[in-house]
Amino acid sequence: MTQTQRYKYPLQLPQSLKETAVRLAMEDGVSLNQWIVSAVAQKIGAVETAADFLKARAGTAKQGDLTRLLDRAPDVPPMPKDVIKD
Repeated sequence: MTQTQRYKYPLQLPQSLKETAVRLAMEDGVSLNQWIVSAVAQKIGAVETAADFLKARAGTAKQGDLTRLLDRAPDVPPMPKDVIKD
C-alpha cells in the first residue's frame, strides 16, 4: 500500500479508551484518526525493532541450545538466599 492509498477499518474501542484517545489527540492538536494512525505506527515500529534486536542478539543460536546448556549445569540445591519464601 502506498502512502496515498487509504484503508478504512471500522474500529471498535471501549468507551474509556476512546475518551482517553480523544483527550490525548486534543492535547497533541491532531484529529483522533491521525492520533490512532500514529499510535499504530509507533506500536509497529516497537514490535519490529524488538524482533530485529532479538534476532540479532540470538545470533546463530538454535532452538534447544539453552536446554542443552542447562542440562550440563550441576544439579545442586539452591542457596538459602535463592529460595522464595511464602
